[in-house]
Amino acid sequence: MKTLPISRYRFFQKLQPLSLLKKITGKSVTGCLQVFSKSGSWSIYVDEGKLIYACYSEKMFEPLYRNLQRLSQQISTIPHGIHEQLRAIFETGIENQAIPNPDYLAICWLVNQKYISPFQAAILIEELALEILESFLNLDEGSYEFIPESFLDDMPKFCHLNLRLLVERCQTPQSVGISVSEKEVSVCDTLRERREAAYRQTSRASQSHPSQLFKINELKPNAKTTSKSSIRNGYKPPVYSINTNEHKGQRITQSSVEKKIYTIFCIDDSPTVLDTIRSYLDEQTFSFVGVTDSLKALMQIVHTKPDIILLDISMPNLDGYELCSLLRKHSNFKNTPVIMVSGKVGFLDRAKAKIVRASGYLTKPFTQGDLLKVIFQHIV
Repeated sequence: MKTLPISRYRFFQKLQPLSLLKKITGKSVTGCLQVFSKSGSWSIYVDEGKLIYACYSEKMFEPLYRNLQRLSQQISTIPHGIHEQLRAIFETGIENQAIPNPDYLAICWLVNQKYISPFQAAILIEELALEILESFLNLDEGSYEFIPESFLDDMPKFCHLNLRLLVERCQTPQSVGISVSEKEVSVCDTLRERREAAYRQTSRASQSHPSQLFKINELKPNAKTTSKSSIRNGYKPPVYSINTNEHKGQRITQSSVEKKIYTIFCIDDSPTVLDTIRSYLDEQTFSFVGVTDSLKALMQIVHTKPDIILLDISMPNLDGYELCSLLRKHSNFKNTPVIMVSGKVGFLDRAKAKIVRASGYLTKPFTQGDLLKVIFQHIV
């Protein structure tokens, strides 16, 4: 269990979770609400007042694995032993916080590997949010802070959830007198049945009325415009909007897909740096190519056709800026992510990187988390 810094305890006070959630539902609110207690911390991420993710520090991966197990009964593309793969790739370094929000990175990776679709990722995130919010609503004492910028800012977003409707489902009267495990199963089963019924209905509608497809893809229910009569008649509108343009009436079960291995090409005149980067990358996910000579690297890059390129700026003969400029002139590498790697952190260096159309900037020294963050930002 993680130890909460002693400085947090002096700020503990009586909390009203509902009031805290109400403060972050405005359209102008984007960021992360962090709430600390003696047992752990909750992180609730919002984008323009809509929830995009929620997690609890002490059970970051446990709910994810449990809900993945449920989904795997309906999704054939989730392979047996996926938990072990996720544990090996993303749980490494959790204790020293090398990777921020590794559970969300894991979901992005599952989508990118085509184990689940963006639509299924949205369902998974909603079920996780219900579990996290249920424990959060029972919180009596703690401290909190709101952070306007968060790690998720640069990551893909699969849904925008209506916090008010999520809270209503957590507090549904039917849950009274039911054990926690039974409640989890019943809530998730009910949600899944509703989603699948709505999904089948919209799939049929999209087939008969192609013009409706865009509306389905960009479905974003608004609590203010929802008619009260629809709620009185026993219908609750969907809590979520799905951020994808790939909704093509696909079924939950999909054909099996080959797992993608990403090729990372790194040019650095220091063998030590190359060895460090190689050690940070999981062999089951990444194929690493390291080169120390920038002049020879150009032809090797053309032959390898990597998914992402890491370029050291300060190299003899041909520096990173010159090499990046040459790559951008090649038709095959106009859009390939190129990350400049340097110990220089000045404004001028970053400006030069933008001039040669570099995709990003990684400052030395960097941790495994820093490296994985910049890689996942550009390949998922």
